[in-house]
Amino acid sequence: MAEAMLEVTDLHKHFTLHGDLVSRLAGKTQTLKAVDGISFRIESGETLGLVGESGCGKSTTGRLITRLVEPSSGDIRLKGEDVLQFEGKKLLESRKAMQLVFQDPYSSLNPRKTIMQILERPLEIHNLAENWTTKRERVLELLNLVGLGREHVDRYPHEFSGGQRQRIAIARALAVDPEFIIGDEPVSALDVSVQAQILNLFRELQEKFSLTYLFIAHDLSVVRHISDRVAVMYVGKIVELGPASEIFANPQHPYTSALMAAVPEADPKKPAPRLTLQGELATPIDPPPGCRLNGRCPKATPECGEITPPLLEQAPGHFVACHNI
Repeated sequence: MAEAMLEVTDLHKHFTLHGDLVSRLAGKTQTLKAVDGISFRIESGETLGLVGESGCGKSTTGRLITRLVEPSSGDIRLKGEDVLQFEGKKLLESRKAMQLVFQDPYSSLNPRKTIMQILERPLEIHNLAENWTTKRERVLELLNLVGLGREHVDRYPHEFSGGQRQRIAIARALAVDPEFIIGDEPVSALDVSVQAQILNLFRELQEKFSLTYLFIAHDLSVVRHISDRVAVMYVGKIVELGPASEIFANPQHPYTSALMAAVPEADPKKPAPRLTLQGELATPIDPPPGCRLNGRCPKATPECGEITPPLLEQAPGHFVACHNI
């Protein structure tokens, strides 16, 4: 098998919670299992969509990969190299190879800096420009790549719309010529019409620069049009992983089916939703044994409450973690 751009194996991130004063004095703690043993790989040039409800661990996964948050255990390899062993200069080089585009394009841009100052900063950190003239030329080139003009270079973030600010955030990510970009809900704060424009921009840039994406979202309709494969995450675990076309045409896990049913349909002739779930999202704090969906799933059996289902290949490239498939 060819070397993947990114390979994640048995990745965990657990946080210790000390609770209120009484709990702390009594020495009682709880464990929040934000990411609890996930594995996946992303091939060079492809887009993996990572979807799930808020609080399922998607964004934490993105931060673990870039080591903005250190994992509790597991293995992360970028083009075969162990990311968790990177230090100093090697860690800086890895940050050059993979970049993040955050959800909120306003809070991720320094409001006191001009667009020139924002975009020149990564060039300075990675020594990618010899002088001011070179930096200015590169910044203008980046703005052009994302559909903005030279007249924007000396303005401040508050002078732009949400879509324009996200274009600037994408330009900043492109400044260091990355190979791999993690989009952490990069269109969720935008209007629907603007979302389509930004998604089209992501696709154009991928084709132009042979980029690899991990595209994190809670909206299935967003990842449907940009992803080659989709991983569905629920309370710290991946419950289904496979080709996007197959996931959307034939979801196997009850949670995936429920997510599909929640997507609004404009066509009244569409069949009724496959499955709905009862109750609230399970908590990642000291979760019980067995399947995390056990308390909400209409297909649950006694086995589901006792044994955690492994992620198994049910069809070529299509993996599902469910006892009842």
